[in-house]
Amino acid sequence: MEEQLIGPLLLARGTIDRSSALRADAAWLERAWAAPTTRVLVIQDGQTLVRRTGDEVRAVLFGPDEAPPGERYLLGVEGDVAYFAVAASLPGAATGDVNGRVTVPMSLLDAPEGETFAAGLRQAGGLLGDRDAGLLVYAVALEAWHSAHEYCPRCGSRTEVRAGGHIRVCPRDSSQHFPRVDPAVIMLVRDRDDRCLLARGPQWPEGRLSILAGFVEPGESLEHAVIREVAEEVGVQVANPRYLGSQPWPFPRSLMLGFFAEALTTTLTPDAEEIAEARWFSREELAEALASGEVRLPPPVSIARRLIETWYGEHLTGDW
Repeated sequence: MEEQLIGPLLLARGTIDRSSALRADAAWLERAWAAPTTRVLVIQDGQTLVRRTGDEVRAVLFGPDEAPPGERYLLGVEGDVAYFAVAASLPGAATGDVNGRVTVPMSLLDAPEGETFAAGLRQAGGLLGDRDAGLLVYAVALEAWHSAHEYCPRCGSRTEVRAGGHIRVCPRDSSQHFPRVDPAVIMLVRDRDDRCLLARGPQWPEGRLSILAGFVEPGESLEHAVIREVAEEVGVQVANPRYLGSQPWPFPRSLMLGFFAEALTTTLTPDAEEIAEARWFSREELAEALASGEVRLPPPVSIARRLIETWYGEHLTGDW
């Protein structure tokens, strides 16, 4: 049976045209920046400003004349509106940690209406609408790449931002450097009894479980990465990796490629450096563990949660 993902991949949404053909047009970029219809998302350490309006959470967007100075990144165009991100200090709101976990002491849906808060993707990504979620994921990824690539890897000179934030050019040797993503496979492994394999890393507290994942190595296919990672992490042999979907995960620059895989063996031999605990769960066992609080699952914003719910057959509770 071919599975269909239950629910949307919340960080894989977006409505704007990325308009790559316009990035090299310096005159157009200047006109777009000066246009009164242009909207700017300010990004600082992976966070932006958001505001609750009724039952919605929206990104706070500025006009070009209101935005603080900083590096500009063209995010795209929708109709007659151009969207930019600016990497700068967030105006008028206190920020939390760089992962957006502690900015406000409550759910954003419970935050005072009309007030502005700083939030990151983990906190706000699943609450924003399609347009704003797409803008924030894009801006977070570009900001993270630029912050780590200020200098030329060939000669060490400070590079310059070009093409609407999509190239850095070395003024000394003229080399061009482009944003990159790191592909990572994430896989739900199930055995012949249709049990699901969940695990946790040594850095996670007890009860915080997810599915296995790992980066694709040079010269490796996605399918081989699935097979290798499962064998390395828990000693299980798998076959028939089947792709279900992908989602950007810009922490700082991953692209998560989701798979189901069939276990040929079930004996678990966790790699102590990678895995602190690994267990097989039937649907009944997982439901009981969630109800008792023994197990907590990744948040709905993650592709891991979508893969688990797809196997289970419906939405689950029990977030981290």
